[in-house]
Amino acid sequence: MRFVLTSLVLAGATTLAAGLAAPATAAEPRRCLSPSEQRAAIAVHKVVPVARAIRAIKARYPGDVVRVRLCEQRRRLIYVLTVLPRSGKVVHVAVDAATGAVVGGS
Repeated sequence: MRFVLTSLVLAGATTLAAGLAAPATAAEPRRCLSPSEQRAAIAVHKVVPVARAIRAIKARYPGDVVRVRLCEQRRRLIYVLTVLPRSGKVVHVAVDAATGAVVGGS
């Protein structure tokens, strides 16, 4: 009985420590659109052209854009651009797909 109780206490402490190590504000989950959903969003002019999103990030995040995804996050569409700068450290930048404004970067 004592072994089981000790195991439960250790498991609880491990879970608590893992929870404390997690960032206070976890990133909102995002769902990237399928190719057909992307075409539909572009056809009804819900999004700015991807070239505008790329121009919006170039000054703050110079480098090569190696990937662009159109995703939905918190009920809005965002472009998620993956940039490879000269430093070699990959950067992910979020651009509001409706306005072309930069909304986040890592």
